[in-house]
Amino acid sequence: MKTRAAILVETGRPLEVAEIGIPALKPGQVLVEVNYSGACGTQVMEWRGEKGEDKWVPHCLGHEGTGVVLETGSAVTKVQQDDRVVLSWIRGVGQEAGGAVYDWAGRKVNAGGVTTFQKLAIVSENRLTKVPVGLSQELGVLLGCAAPTGMGAVFNVLKARPGDSVAVFGTGGVGLNAVMAAAFSGATPVIGIDPSPARRELAITYGATHVLDPSESDVVEAIREIVPGGVDLAAEASGQPAVMKQALQTTRAQGGRAVVIGNAKAGNALSLDPGLFNQGKSLLGTWGGDSVPDRDYARFGKLIASDRFPVQDLLSAPYALSQINEALTDLAAGTIGRPLIDMSLD
Repeated sequence: MKTRAAILVETGRPLEVAEIGIPALKPGQVLVEVNYSGACGTQVMEWRGEKGEDKWVPHCLGHEGTGVVLETGSAVTKVQQDDRVVLSWIRGVGQEAGGAVYDWAGRKVNAGGVTTFQKLAIVSENRLTKVPVGLSQELGVLLGCAAPTGMGAVFNVLKARPGDSVAVFGTGGVGLNAVMAAAFSGATPVIGIDPSPARRELAITYGATHVLDPSESDVVEAIREIVPGGVDLAAEASGQPAVMKQALQTTRAQGGRAVVIGNAKAGNALSLDPGLFNQGKSLLGTWGGDSVPDRDYARFGKLIASDRFPVQDLLSAPYALSQINEALTDLAAGTIGRPLIDMSLD
């Protein structure tokens, strides 16, 4: 059996779409027909080589998507044939079965526990969660990464409450989900900060009461004009150390909390004035919004499907798998919120 897949052959080069051979399933692995895949800044960084040396090339990419179970390996109990599933890089319950090694004309192609830039994918059982009832597979893609990371950072890490003031730095896919979570929590004001006009407009659509262009003003001062003394909570989703510093600076003394979500480029460093911590501020980290798929995805899916915000607009017009490089380029340029790759288009 073979499938079409987008392969990273060398960092800094376009992905190659080719046919690869699918190996037999190992215990704990599941063969999934991928219907839709998303993509996030992590894939852009891998593609550009910004995460440092890549020792696994050539390899498959993608860590968020939806599809249907075709076959299960031995000892799999979480899902069964014909189940509609979310594919996510965040581990849930079930076996950690490791990645697959595909065949590309006699050459090995590596893959992790989940990959989604392909029509058929071998996925570890613990990277699968059933699509919540009432949620389309298109919107379900957001549960693979953007929603649990962004919403989880606000719900699970910052623990936003009604009336909290919140600033979100970077309103791409993850940041917009953080904005929505803040709005769902009853926070006010909710401030979105992004240099992209399109993303600032989306931030307003998804619950931001104010938006700021960091290229036009001193963000720290502008936020303090909106919230004298600083915000209660800040979420950083840009991956830039300078912005991580701003996120902490904009929080209030004696209890302000900031969380770093974004991935910085390899070799970057963050420098902070230790006096900020003497003011009673906290800088937090997170792994996927501290989300637990089997606990959180049904709730996040319910919020996404609630029609309070036009979440469908966060997703781009569909790309075919053959257009994967265009999708990543558009994502990197900030012209779309989240690319949607429709495997039926090729």
